[in-house]
Amino acid sequence: MRDVLLVLHTGRPTNRKTALHVMSELGRLGLRTRVLADEWAELAADPDVPAGYEPVPVPGSPECARGAEAVLVLGGDGTLLRAADLARHAGVPLLGVNLGHVGFLAEAEEDTLPEALQKLADGDYEVEERTTLEAVVTAAGQVLGRAWALNEAVVEKTTRGRILEVVLEVDGRPVSSFGCDGVLCSTPTGSTAYAFSAGGPLIWPQVQALLVVPSNAHALFARPMVIAPESTVAIEVSADGPSAVLDCDGRRTVAVPPGARVELRRASEPVRMVRLAAQPFADRLVRKFDLPVRGWRGVRNPPPDSNA
Repeated sequence: MRDVLLVLHTGRPTNRKTALHVMSELGRLGLRTRVLADEWAELAADPDVPAGYEPVPVPGSPECARGAEAVLVLGGDGTLLRAADLARHAGVPLLGVNLGHVGFLAEAEEDTLPEALQKLADGDYEVEERTTLEAVVTAAGQVLGRAWALNEAVVEKTTRGRILEVVLEVDGRPVSSFGCDGVLCSTPTGSTAYAFSAGGPLIWPQVQALLVVPSNAHALFARPMVIAPESTVAIEVSADGPSAVLDCDGRRTVAVPPGARVELRRASEPVRMVRLAAQPFADRLVRKFDLPVRGWRGVRNPPPDSNA
């Protein structure tokens, strides 16, 4: 039996109704639905639970997506980032359906949900691997914690009234020291998220690179930097200043005391994403950010081959 793990944002009644409809449609298409037990607790009493297509509740453990066809996410980017924890561990691809606002990571919208489910059932999709980051916090030679990120890892201050003093290092060499609110290290996927808001450039997902963006730095040279994917970034926090925190995707945190060091590099395990159709990244930018393209006169159809 082919299974799909369903992860959803249960905070909205309309999302819960959509989830019940998805269970019914997946069952009709020959796919069995798994659902996280705590989310099923909010759905089980609904009178619209599809008879004969009830889901299999599973604990939210690292193994709950193992063997599934895909992890189907109903919600926004926050829900998808939560689901990425489960999908990455099991090596299962994510299919995001945007029920939120921008939903930049989602592959489908609510109005294209029927087509997305049909393609999933037919196996009519491709899988794209997205770079992830691994982060290690050390102090006095001891490892204090580890975390990973799909979008970005941020070392940021914890005290509003004080500046975080850091030294930035790339590939074992110091680059600059400055006071700041924090330093972000982003993947190409995360270049449209926090790094973009902090003034970083957009990076096409196909580009193999990492992005470093200081946040509100008090320095003449504290510009965003696009660096090699094999590079290692280190952020050393001053021993004489305030403590900091490592925040990965807004979901996983590690305390960074004064004098600690945070090392960031590309992780060995990517996040796998379902792609239903070839779509230029430029089109996604225009649609999600509602960019003005009026007046474009580019070539919509290539000219005929003169040698034909």
